[in-house]
Amino acid sequence: MMNIFHKVTLQSMKKSRTRTIVTVIGVILSAAMITAVTTFSVSLLNYMIKGATVKYGGWHVEFLDVDSSFAEARARDAGVAGTAISENIGYAELKGGKNPNKPYLFIAGFSKEAFDTVPIELVSGRLPENSGEILVPAHVAANGGVTYAVGDTLSLAIGSRMAGEGRLGQHDPFPARNEPGKENETFVPQEERTYTVVGICERPAFEEFTAPGYTLITTEDTAAGQTAGPTDETAGSTDQTASLSIFVTLKNPGKVKAYIERTAGQSAYILNDNVLRFLGVSSDHLFNMLLYSVGGILMALIMTGSIFLIYNSFTISLNERTRQFGILASVGATAGQLRNSVLFEGLCIGAAGIPIGILVGLGSIGLVISFVAEKFKNFGYSAVSLSLTVSGTAIAGAAVISLVTILFAAYIPARKAAARPVMESIRQTNEIKIESGAVRTSKLTQRLCGLEGTLALKNFKRNKKRCRSIVLSLSLSVILFVSANAFGSCLNQGAKRSVINTDFDICFSSPKIDENELFRLYGRLKTAEGIKESSYQALMSYSCAVRAGDLSDEYRKYMGYENPDETVTLPMDIQFIEDREFRNFIESQGLSPEEYTGQNAKMIAVAKQKSDETKSGRSGLVNMFVGDSVSGSVTPGAELTGEVKGNPSADKEKQISITFVDTIPLDTLPKNSSDVKPFIFMIVAPWQLREQFVSPDAGEIMGLTFLADKPSQVTAEMSEMIQEAGIGTDYTLYNVNRMFEENRSILFVIHVFTYVFVMMISLIAAANVFNTISTNIKLRRRELAMLRSVGMSDRDFNKMMNFECAFYGMRTLLFGLPAAGICSWLIYCGMAAGGADVSFVFPWASMAVSAFSVFFIVFITMVFAVGKLKKENIIDALRDDMA
Repeated sequence: MMNIFHKVTLQSMKKSRTRTIVTVIGVILSAAMITAVTTFSVSLLNYMIKGATVKYGGWHVEFLDVDSSFAEARARDAGVAGTAISENIGYAELKGGKNPNKPYLFIAGFSKEAFDTVPIELVSGRLPENSGEILVPAHVAANGGVTYAVGDTLSLAIGSRMAGEGRLGQHDPFPARNEPGKENETFVPQEERTYTVVGICERPAFEEFTAPGYTLITTEDTAAGQTAGPTDETAGSTDQTASLSIFVTLKNPGKVKAYIERTAGQSAYILNDNVLRFLGVSSDHLFNMLLYSVGGILMALIMTGSIFLIYNSFTISLNERTRQFGILASVGATAGQLRNSVLFEGLCIGAAGIPIGILVGLGSIGLVISFVAEKFKNFGYSAVSLSLTVSGTAIAGAAVISLVTILFAAYIPARKAAARPVMESIRQTNEIKIESGAVRTSKLTQRLCGLEGTLALKNFKRNKKRCRSIVLSLSLSVILFVSANAFGSCLNQGAKRSVINTDFDICFSSPKIDENELFRLYGRLKTAEGIKESSYQALMSYSCAVRAGDLSDEYRKYMGYENPDETVTLPMDIQFIEDREFRNFIESQGLSPEEYTGQNAKMIAVAKQKSDETKSGRSGLVNMFVGDSVSGSVTPGAELTGEVKGNPSADKEKQISITFVDTIPLDTLPKNSSDVKPFIFMIVAPWQLREQFVSPDAGEIMGLTFLADKPSQVTAEMSEMIQEAGIGTDYTLYNVNRMFEENRSILFVIHVFTYVFVMMISLIAAANVFNTISTNIKLRRRELAMLRSVGMSDRDFNKMMNFECAFYGMRTLLFGLPAAGICSWLIYCGMAAGGADVSFVFPWASMAVSAFSVFFIVFITMVFAVGKLKKENIIDALRDDMA
């Protein structure tokens, strides 16, 4: 039931419509942002869960090497949503395998439920339809060095891995022979089986990296009755000694660990961590911590801005109602009733603003998600679309957080109002408590700014609390805007430097492929539809011995070479490219092709050192050697960790003459190396010289590069061609264009969310400033009317208000810009410490934009408030009781 205090509160809100509307708008923005953050977090989490389920399967735990009775018991567990059985048919030795840690093939017989539960990504062919057909994973060729093609017939001696009397499974890694403390493993063949290869698939997600066997998949052997069934009728017909694996899907994944403790016993098991991590169950909490911490930081920033807005609004409301509260208290109103009156106003504002804010937040984040959803496919799960997920819990949480924000912001001024003495409230003697000396201004200020500026400065000093609130709100907006721009700038910088623009979209490389096999494959791959250009190259690792005196002073200082006559050995790469491409490269550098081709040709090289002291102040490349040429000896093989002093082996060394060119290195094949060198030292040579440098110690990588119209489609077609060609060596097929697209998509998504967030925070700050300044002007109606009544012209009046705008803006920039600069520096330091290749760029542009915005917002608000004031009658304003 509405009491008299509620009616009085509603009347006061109607009387101050502008303030009430601005406060409601602030609440709408706050609720919208909180809803957007919670809803996007839920949508992103749901996207990750669905994507992981599609890629890795919806099962939660796999029990390995169990019997049928165990499988039947798990199928009947009350908390289980479903099970899928895989028969462990046995192992077969992989003849000709190159990986010493994976010497076996492991045969798994999938049930129909297993095919539905465990995702299998086909490269070519189809799934097996009976127990005589089999699916071979592609990493048998890529990692094991043995190639199988669709249509091949496999005759395998199936058996068990034994260690004494114990049988080993996929959970038991292959031990080294005669390892101390371990019984030697033996393989015991038991039966011969023949399979027809009907498909090639990607590595099964459930296969552990330490598993000793490559998992080949066939169907369950139903005729032998070796699999467990979920019902009592099938239980009697199953072989209780059969080795099975069972994939269990729980109704409540959060209880998976308790379920395992209760049921696993001595059985080995594997958790589907790729899915469970997004459910908050896995021991890997990195994603959840990142999501919740970022969401928590955003919530804190939103609530901070909202609390300022609502707190200021209620403080101003109480200043307007001070005498009203005093009169109510004088006729018997208690402190609790006065306090509840203010809280009721907060509930009314919340009731009006929160539902609209939630709807605006859902609509806004839905629009943003539809805008960026396509970009997520480039770096996330391409089979799943990011879509808006509306969660009742998230909406309720957003509403509660918004309401708590309102009540918290309203409670502080409400408590102050309730504690104020009655007579003091009626007389309003506590509005300004300040000594006359505190508002004294200097003669210099009076001379420079005149009477108008002096009055503006005195008002600024007299109303410090109100002015401080305005300055703080504007400063917060400046800091957020500049910091967000600095963060985006660092991301752009890091992205551009981490990815070198290449002249190819697709790259095939292999460290073990034969030259003749490479050219046969090259002839086949370049016929793929959409290929525009193609080429081949080789990369070798060598060491070059040179005098320390030939190196630049900067490099010698960096490495600590004090004696210029000492010989130092530098790791370098030799890149062999097509002869025609080499000739074009030589001519582009203004050199004679005849001098750098042939048996006794000079070598051409790029030798650059990374430096942070270039003229632009940014990291770049400077010359590593003093002169334009150098003579030295080279030896196959290079230390991956840096320079090695000493003399190379005499029987393998070659004397060469090197000419340096001032250019960036040519595009090279990717190297699987963890070394981080402070320089780039690469010789570029024609393919005709390759045979002179071939050595087992050179670690040669050969490869092919292609430029295509549709790289993704061409890469898929090439992958099938490679499988059909039966490449049996370790190789990698890179879609370089996809890497660039992922990088660009990540930046795009980050930019969208960063700027949307900054825009909405800035709107809250602008609403706060508008509310505070406009109401502050309204509370000064008598003061301003008095100035006009004694003859202050409109020109002088406007001049005084412009000075107030200037004081607000200068005070904001005085505190906001240094704080924003510090935040930008901290962002740079954090990214640099994390390994990002970025340089600090002072955010002049964003600071200039924020400075202009500050003065613009304050000026527009002043114009609006003063314009309304000028329309009022001076006599009515002088009679106003509210000072």
